[in-house]
Amino acid sequence: MPADPEFLFDGPADAPTTIALAHGAGAGMDSQFMCYFAEGLGKRGYRVVRFEFPYMASKRCSGTPRPPDREPVLRETWLQVVNVLGHERLVIGGKSLGGRIASLVADEAGVAGLVCLGYPFHPTGKPDRLRVEHLGTIKTPTLIVQGERDPFGARDEVARYRLSKAVKVAWMMDGDHSFKPRKSSGRTEQQNWEAALAEVAAFLKALQSQHRRP
Repeated sequence: MPADPEFLFDGPADAPTTIALAHGAGAGMDSQFMCYFAEGLGKRGYRVVRFEFPYMASKRCSGTPRPPDREPVLRETWLQVVNVLGHERLVIGGKSLGGRIASLVADEAGVAGLVCLGYPFHPTGKPDRLRVEHLGTIKTPTLIVQGERDPFGARDEVARYRLSKAVKVAWMMDGDHSFKPRKSSGRTEQQNWEAALAEVAAFLKALQSQHRRP
């Protein structure tokens, strides 16, 4: 069993909703992307918790790159995070790999919601190797924020997948896996990041409203 991960916090400690975010496969919890969303949500009044999977924490300590841990270790790490934070009023998710693993444990963990920032529906260049079966039956309220031309699942591809009614997909105009658009689109990366942040904040607000209903 992996050791309990260390946390990085943003936002008020007494916030009614906490969102835990895990990093993608190649960059840690303090990447520019992760910092933008954690700090942005924190400023909007949400408690944000970031952590790293064992392989990334090891890289931070040793400086030696490691491939991602095997899926059972990644899943167990997420379940440990939920156990420490408590599942009530907790939303889990993250960037790419972090969000995908969160999606695999969300129903089991009984969390309030799931947010995936760039979901890897399939490996790049391998559209037949889908990672969507569980998304067809997931019950946890889910927001997937996806770039329209994401090589891990573009808009025209995702339209063909059978996703649960609990899943909402918000599309970032001409965005890649990190929502960056091409210059020719007339759109900027900053605009897409701001739009993505607004989508996540609106999703969290809606979850809070549902929780307050008698």
